[in-house]
Amino acid sequence: MSAVNPTAHAADLYGLVGQPFELLFALENRLRAARLDIAAGQTQSWTGLGFRLREHWLVAPREDVREVITVPKVTRVPGSKAWMLGVANARGSLLPVTDLGQMLGYPRTSDHRDQRVLVFNSDRVPAGVLVDEVAGYRQFAPSDQRHELARETGELEPYLLGGFTREGRNWLVLSLHKLTRSLSFTVAGV
Repeated sequence: MSAVNPTAHAADLYGLVGQPFELLFALENRLRAARLDIAAGQTQSWTGLGFRLREHWLVAPREDVREVITVPKVTRVPGSKAWMLGVANARGSLLPVTDLGQMLGYPRTSDHRDQRVLVFNSDRVPAGVLVDEVAGYRQFAPSDQRHELARETGELEPYLLGGFTREGRNWLVLSLHKLTRSLSFTVAGV
């Protein structure tokens, strides 16, 4: 299998902007091709944004995260679940902010200066998720991949793509796309 030209694929995807089902199908095909490249050893590394959520170290695909911001001032939304912290003004747009740990059933932690909000990279689904600490971008080789790490991880499991082990630390791959499409995330009202 030959290397994929990302510029050519981006142009193909822009042509499908008004066709949501075709766009999803094209994205799924790109993901399959990328997985085959990794399995064939043609991809040298995979990069994601590393962060900590309680005792778990996670990494999100870099395409899933638009930006990382300090915890903004949020306005509570009446009638929302406790994990829906509220909405914030982020660069002139309303951004719903969710405490990811609380949403997943972990106890609320006290606010601390290492906390950050990961802003989901989507124009259609504005969302920010509060995490305990951001570790920066991490690169993983195909030999670091450990799919078995994603099994039996409790509330995290439905949102995981797999895992990596590097330098003695396990990193679970969290898909913000899976998270924001889930019923648990979209139903924030009490």
